[in-house]
Amino acid sequence: MTSRASRRSERLLLLPVSLAVWSGSVFFYLAAPHQYGEAVLYAGLGLVATFYAVHLLLDRTGHRGDVYLYPVACMLSTIGLIYIYRVQPELAARQFLWVMLGLTALSVVVIKGRDMSRLEDFKYLYIVLGMAFLLVTALMGTEVGGARAWLSMGSFRFEPAEGVKLLAVLFLASYLRDSRELLSVPGRSRQVFWGPLVLVWGLSLALLVFQRDLGTAVIFFLTFLAMIYTGTSRSAYVLAGLACLTAGAVLGYYLFAHVRVRVEVWLDPWTTLNAGGYQIAQSLFAFGSGGVMGTGLGLGTPRLIPAAATDLILAVIGEETGLAGSVGTMMLYMLFAYRGYRAAANARCSMESLLAAGLTSLVAFHAIIITAGVTKLLPLTGITLPFISYGGSSMVINFILLALLINISGNQEPAGGVSIDPS
Repeated sequence: MTSRASRRSERLLLLPVSLAVWSGSVFFYLAAPHQYGEAVLYAGLGLVATFYAVHLLLDRTGHRGDVYLYPVACMLSTIGLIYIYRVQPELAARQFLWVMLGLTALSVVVIKGRDMSRLEDFKYLYIVLGMAFLLVTALMGTEVGGARAWLSMGSFRFEPAEGVKLLAVLFLASYLRDSRELLSVPGRSRQVFWGPLVLVWGLSLALLVFQRDLGTAVIFFLTFLAMIYTGTSRSAYVLAGLACLTAGAVLGYYLFAHVRVRVEVWLDPWTTLNAGGYQIAQSLFAFGSGGVMGTGLGLGTPRLIPAAATDLILAVIGEETGLAGSVGTMMLYMLFAYRGYRAAANARCSMESLLAAGLTSLVAFHAIIITAGVTKLLPLTGITLPFISYGGSSMVINFILLALLINISGNQEPAGGVSIDPS
């Protein structure tokens, strides 16, 4: 299939996205025409135009990247905007600007960053910057929701950990690419493997201790294990990593009060319904009210749910669209993960394969862990739902992540081609 034919498929996939944007805009305008006037209609029109403008950019430049990833991300961000508007229209206006900024960042990266080989030249810079961001956040960060994970500059606030996760994946992909052959040698593999393992484990504990950011620590570590398995196909490394993760979790439970509180609320939220258990209890009530098909858009009570625009936005979706809407949202993440891992499997070199696997795992583990948290399958960790939850730093970083995946999928060898780097 030619690049131009592929992009036609992408254009068709953007049609349901456009329909969702325009339907949501018209609905909110008709529901409260005097609240924001026609601004919501103009915003919807501008969003659709921007979605297609980025598509046209990919088309005109002959980009061969995956045609599913971009429409899926657009649909997820559209769902986020609709339900953030349901919770707090002022936040939706800000999120709209963050989406626009994210799309701009994506456009720059897919055009200027196609040569992925240059990323390997800065691998130690990635880890130095990442550790510097964590240190600054630990010393000067603002505590929100029990986690010191934010830096504030006046009214502007951002979360450095979102960028640190991307930097960590870039570093690990470069490091593991250089060490891939040694990792397959039984004698020398231990020192190559345990060095970064201890480093990542230590960084994860630092996140837990100084920032009280349990969710980011877990995602950070699981992404590393996914990349290790991608690079070596050795389950022993994954088992060793999971043993370290388990040991860290047990240690954290006994040493840190905030970890014990999260676990105790997870096990029995009903005894602390008016205190620590209120958040997860309201989430479960929302899912229960939604049933199979939901109460309908605009007919739920999202303002009863704490952190409805951020941590628990899936509960808002579950109440108004029911099990059907929740499962549909998860299927979008499954499609994103499938296409991302497919790009990793077909990448032209091991660096790009490892990077695609790491980036995809970041999104996948985010979606899995927060979904398990809001449904009480795991302790609630307070992380965002990628592309959906309110948050400027996460939105921009996710679109940069998406751009890197699109570039990797566009660089893969055509059918019957020969890889330029078989390592």
